[in-house]
Amino acid sequence: MAISVKRITLWRKEVENQPGTLAATLAPFAESGVNLEVLMGYRFPGQETTAAIEVYPVAGAPALKAARAGGVKKSAIPTLLVQGDNRLGLGHAIASALAEAGINMGFLMAQVVGRRYSAVIGFEKAQDATRSAAIIKRIAARPAPRKKAARRRVRA
Repeated sequence: MAISVKRITLWRKEVENQPGTLAATLAPFAESGVNLEVLMGYRFPGQETTAAIEVYPVAGAPALKAARAGGVKKSAIPTLLVQGDNRLGLGHAIASALAEAGINMGFLMAQVVGRRYSAVIGFEKAQDATRSAAIIKRIAARPAPRKKAARRRVRA
């Protein structure tokens, strides 16, 4: 199973939680023809009026210009992007291995689209991101678990 794990830099903006803020932040990227692979927007728990918008990648002159225009700045949150073929129990395997290693995730956003898995994982410390990358690569190298065959009931 092919899975890639790489360190990424999220770009972030804290905003007022109100209609149109996301669209206004993304407009410079769209107008510049910048293709974003990751977009996250969320309200802070317990704070009805404050939210954050995070994007990736911001690289090259058009993207940097769009980030400045949209008020988006480099985030200091150590972050991994995990992408590849999905398999049964992958999220659980990652979460369990990181827990066993004593690594706390700051955030996790994961999804499966078709047969592809994608996750963005943030950490409090850079060394946790580095350790996690190695752990996730080991998990990806393991063979996928076999599906249990469904039991058939035989009635007499």
